[in-house]
Amino acid sequence: MVGTIGLFKANSSRVHSILNKLGIPVDSSSSGIMSSSILASAISYGASAFMIVGGVLPYVPQYMTISKSGSVGGFSTKVCLVLLLANMLRIAFWFGHPFELPLLLQSIIMVIAMLVLLRLCVKVTPNTKGKRRFLDFDFDYFWKWTSFEDYVQFLAAMACAIGISMAALRHSYIFVEGIGLAALMTEACLALPQFLHNYETKSTQGMSVAMVTLWLAGDIFKTIYFIAKQTPLQFWLCGFLQISLDLAIFYQVGTYV
Repeated sequence: MVGTIGLFKANSSRVHSILNKLGIPVDSSSSGIMSSSILASAISYGASAFMIVGGVLPYVPQYMTISKSGSVGGFSTKVCLVLLLANMLRIAFWFGHPFELPLLLQSIIMVIAMLVLLRLCVKVTPNTKGKRRFLDFDFDYFWKWTSFEDYVQFLAAMACAIGISMAALRHSYIFVEGIGLAALMTEACLALPQFLHNYETKSTQGMSVAMVTLWLAGDIFKTIYFIAKQTPLQFWLCGFLQISLDLAIFYQVGTYV
């Protein structure tokens, strides 16, 4: 109980300091301190909860669009590839350099969500060129396989390679930080496949604008979250690059009409 009261006082001191700088009057009584601490904790927990589930929200409208139309349309399935690899790397990074637990949970949920979306994309894509398998090791058909199981085989192989490497080199600072940088730079390039797809087709038809809108809103929110939580610098760089790519896609939406 003493520790909890001490934590409340520490939080309230920070809250009061910020409010005073903003010129907002603060109740310095015990009840006022407790109320400020509870409010600060509620905001913190709310932001963490949103970070956990908010990452998958942009893909709900895209999933609904694909499900309704029965076609992948203008959506690039390489977005799923980028997110799956980025979050697998981020999960591995956590074992070498633990960071905020909500970000770890976010990665786990994102992997599950991308598998669900990818399964739908494979299901609605017509097979016009015969069976193409991952184990054929034909690079021309990379990430264009005809069966969802082939995607799972590739991802399982990647997970094993990443896991074994992390287990063997988890005490190497350079390797661990390199994994973290690779994870976040891969995630930062999330919108790049969609940007390139739009550029090649000179069209954004079939791409959910709502998805990109939620990308931008989410990327702005999480960049602020990264800075506020003083996460490693890699997270900050990831956020700023993602915002730039989101804005570039919005430019395409206005250009390719």
